[in-house]
Amino acid sequence: MKQQDEYWMRHALDLARRAWEQGEVPVGAVLVQNDRVIGEGWNRPIGQHDPTAHAEIMALRQGGKVLENYRLLDTTLYVTLEPCVMCAGAMVHSRISRLVYG
Repeated sequence: MKQQDEYWMRHALDLARRAWEQGEVPVGAVLVQNDRVIGEGWNRPIGQHDPTAHAEIMALRQGGKVLENYRLLDTTLYVTLEPCVMCAGAMVHSRISRLVYG
């Protein structure tokens, strides 16, 4: 694991803490491009009444808006838990370059 990976995973853990404080499953995600956050999220399916409001999906959605493109090329997604099938599929479709989870 690179030093920058540890830094961004700590950021993802802070986001997971937000989910926990809101009564959600504590998962956080940070989408990074060129050492800059372009998307982040934490689990919110309960609060948003949305089964797709997983941390990874929220981060990917933000990233798409920032880049004005669904293709999230040259990005790394940091997630505090191994992604589910839905989120993994979204990552494939969004073409992220790298995933770090743990």
